[in-house]
Amino acid sequence: MAVEVELRSFITGKKYEQLLEFFSKEGKLASKDNQVTYTLNDQNSIRIQKNDFHAKLWIKLGKEQHDTIHEEIEIKFDKNDFEELEKAVTVMGFAPKIKWFRKRQTFEWEGVSAMVDFTRGYGYILELEKLCEKGEEDSALKLLNEKMKKLEIEVTPKEEFDKRFAYYRENWRSLTALE
Repeated sequence: MAVEVELRSFITGKKYEQLLEFFSKEGKLASKDNQVTYTLNDQNSIRIQKNDFHAKLWIKLGKEQHDTIHEEIEIKFDKNDFEELEKAVTVMGFAPKIKWFRKRQTFEWEGVSAMVDFTRGYGYILELEKLCEKGEEDSALKLLNEKMKKLEIEVTPKEEFDKRFAYYRENWRSLTALE
């Protein structure tokens, strides 16, 4: 099983626009996606998602929320089966606890995946990701740190993500309500 190594940073709306322009020129657009993700447990490790391409159930394996290095189990479904997937997990006792509404553009850039996101009610985020084999995590993390420096973006500390996540968890309904 591959290991996912990722670094994330909250960015401003202006930086979001700049990064989309930068990666459009310097990288290769892999996908544009609209995602609705439901977190199903208090550890935020079990989720279902419907996006523009498919539906999926996935589990993040790791010790804590926002781990930099973790494994994932992911099972994909036809996107038209999302409602049935939601019913199935609800019957199994995993009713959605939080809902996320994200627009994501993914670019391949210099050997890493760069995801430029806007999540309604949560904010703008840049995520750099590298998949690697076990034992290669340190070199992947070093590469991602170098790429963040090249972009002149500081990695947002895990504690800040945890703090913002806690706020979103308590307020997501009002934060995501459309007027």
